[in-house]
Amino acid sequence: MHIYQSLLEAKANGEKKFAMLIDPDKVQIGHIDALISVAMAANVDFFFVGGSLIVNNNLDECLAEIRHQCDIPLILFPGDSYQLSYHADAILFLSLISGRNAELLIGKHVITAPYLKLSQLEVLSCGYILIDGGVQTTVSYMSNTQPIPSDKEDIAVCTALAGEMLGLKMIYLDAGSGAILPVSEEMITAVSGSIDIPLIVGGGIQSPEKALLNVRAGADLIVVGNAIEKDVSLIQEISDAVHAGCAVT
Repeated sequence: MHIYQSLLEAKANGEKKFAMLIDPDKVQIGHIDALISVAMAANVDFFFVGGSLIVNNNLDECLAEIRHQCDIPLILFPGDSYQLSYHADAILFLSLISGRNAELLIGKHVITAPYLKLSQLEVLSCGYILIDGGVQTTVSYMSNTQPIPSDKEDIAVCTALAGEMLGLKMIYLDAGSGAILPVSEEMITAVSGSIDIPLIVGGGIQSPEKALLNVRAGADLIVVGNAIEKDVSLIQEISDAVHAGCAVT
């Protein structure tokens, strides 16, 4: 089954999903085995692999090592057009619809489209919406865009609606890596209630309690990276919290 179809079915059934974000610049290939073992035991649904900067040139090696260890789906979360690899299963084809930088709305996509057409990667078109996380993040700096204010649910809703009407398959609300303030439950509820496509939420999620609040608010897929890098034990706790949200109506 294709990844997107599985997400649609999960959404229809009220099932929530959890993705671990792995930055190839921050993970040591020689020590990734333990991380993968914990992820498998915790029933992590997806690996998102990528970052705003990849300077160590080990994206392929990181993906290959994860695939050697497990069959958890690998989804590229690229910070730029050069962060591509045939070793993944799918790619988030991100359009930064909260910003007005034409390169990240369509420009980079024109460059990568021929590569993706020839690849076996499942292309997941996604409206990426950056939300103010209380501090300037790498994403906002590198993208040269301003995030949507954290208390402006109406702007986020209208932006998400526009993305859905343009034919994007998913919406991603992200406070950015290292965010002090995660996306609020109020904003998640507002956006989730306005769209019919899967909603991804990430950035600043530091605890299983916040993850549970997010899925109860309407998030379909929770993405956590920074918190896990600091405390591996959170993988199991956050996964349990996200999947517990399946029973919430």
